[in-house]
This record gives sequence, C-alpha cells and structure tokens, in this order.
Amino acid sequence: MTQLTTLLTLADSRLPTGGHVHSGGIEEAIASGLVADLATLAAFLRRRIRTHGLVTASLAVATQTGALDTAAADAETDARTPAPAARAASRSQGRGLLRLARRVWPVQPWSALGREPHLAVVSGIVGRSTDLRPLHTALALTYTTMTGSATAAQRLLALDPADVAALTFELAELCEQTAEEATAGLADLSDPLLDVLAQRHARRDRPLFAS
Repeated sequence: MTQLTTLLTLADSRLPTGGHVHSGGIEEAIASGLVADLATLAAFLRRRIRTHGLVTASLAVATQTGALDTAAADAETDARTPAPAARAASRSQGRGLLRLARRVWPVQPWSALGREPHLAVVSGIVGRSTDLRPLHTALALTYTTMTGSATAAQRLLALDPADVAALTFELAELCEQTAEEATAGLADLSDPLLDVLAQRHARRDRPLFAS
C-alpha cells in the first residue's frame, strides 16, 4: 500500500474503527445550544482542530518518531486528556484501530500496545509501520477530528451535506497548519469547554453517539 493510499484510507470515514459512533462533543454542544447552524458549527470545528486535533496529532507523531515509547505516550495522552469520558472515547477508538491494524499488518508486534491503547498511540505505530511521513500521520488525525464532528452535526441538525462539505474544504488549510505544528513537538493545550461537554454527554440518558 503506497503512502498516499494509506493516508487516504486512514482519513476515510468508512474505515471500520468505530469512529462513526463518536461525535467529538458535537452532540452535547448541540443539546446545550452552542451549535445550531453552519456558522456555529464552523466555530466549534475550528476550536476542536486547534486544541484536541493538535494535541492528538502531536502525540501520534511523538509515538511514530520514537520521541515517546508506547508506555510514555499512553501516559502523556492521559495527562493531556483531563475528562475521563474523553479518555474513554480515545481508548475506544484506539481499540478499534488496533483491531483493524492487526488484520492489515499482522506481522507487527501489536500486543505491546495492550488491549485499550489511546487512538493517538495506535495511530503513531500505524504511521511507523506503513512508512507514512509524520506530517501525514498528523494530518490524518487532524482531518478526522474535524470530519467526525462535522458529519455528526450534519445528521443531528439535518444540514445540507453540500454546505458541510464546503465547510470542510474551507477548514482544510487550518488542518494542514495544525498538522505542521503537531510535528514540531508535543502540544499540551486543554479546552475546558470540550472537557465539560464530554462529561455532560457521559451522563446523558440514551445519547445517539458514544461521545
């Protein structure tokens, strides 16, 4: 599998890693009245890319390049994810990606990651195993951070798919800038709003999305 094809596959929403059941906080943001239309969705996505997207991508790059071993990367991800609900969502998606990686690249020593590694940690090892450029690993994570929430908002708010697609094109440059920043070193930004939304969502009765 070529690097470009690998990148496209990892960024594909059809990838069976369980990401489609997570909204990245957008369900709770909508329920709280913070996101109600395309303009407020754009503001939410920009905020999520610049914080969660940057941190997750930087951890993946550090894992891929060996700046952090897997145990240290796991601990650093915990430290940079204050909300227990957000940590659980990260580990759930990491488990999904790990399950797929074991089937696609069976010769890799995946058992070293344990049963429920964080998404960033698995992504870093996948990037290393497939010879992706660290920038591309960061870009895939940053991009899916955006599109996961955008797609969920489209469904929850019944937005025009063309409008949401146009918004993702509009935010492409920000995704690329954020991915570049993620390759420069570990980021430690935290967004209290996203943490609060994650915890509120965990207490919600019968939510549509897992997070």
